[in-house]
Amino acid sequence: MRYTTQFLLSAMAADQFPAPDVPEIAFLGRSNVGKSSLLNALVGEKAAKVSQTPGRTRAINFFALLDPSQRRKLVLADLPGYGYAKISKSISAGWPAFIEPYLAIRSSLKLCICLVDSNVPPQQSDGQLLDWLRAAGREFAVVATKVDRLSGNERTRNLAALKKGLGVDDVLAISAKTDYGVKELWGRIEAIGSPQG
Repeated sequence: MRYTTQFLLSAMAADQFPAPDVPEIAFLGRSNVGKSSLLNALVGEKAAKVSQTPGRTRAINFFALLDPSQRRKLVLADLPGYGYAKISKSISAGWPAFIEPYLAIRSSLKLCICLVDSNVPPQQSDGQLLDWLRAAGREFAVVATKVDRLSGNERTRNLAALKKGLGVDDVLAISAKTDYGVKELWGRIEAIGSPQG
């Protein structure tokens, strides 16, 4: 199904979040992992602002996906990047206080897409995020970005290292530049929204 994308709002406090009326998919990752580029590749337009300076996103940016009849089917939430500064006890000292409540208690949050850079070895901050999501009982998928920069052998080796280092069985390889893996990720996202129609 083809969706149109509508920017909803930027929230910097829990009372600013949109009404939790449809399933939400959150995108999380370190500040330079390519979140905005992937979001734009998924929706097929420049919905999220891509910055050359990591760490620009300070709020949670919410985007609605509308079906052909303009009904809201899903909401994508672009969270501020973490790990550009030092990692703290929880997730990151640089993350605003409203991030944890969103991840912990948001009723409409159905899947967390955790982005890692396929060109970089497993990072402690990524592992801490996954541990936090496991403890919170959140469903998540690990997506390795920028695989277009790797040869076939490098890709196989790096994905195996990410699986082992992060303690996960599956890592989806993806490239916002070439659309590699985008269709598979869409399938996972749409499966979240399908029970509601």
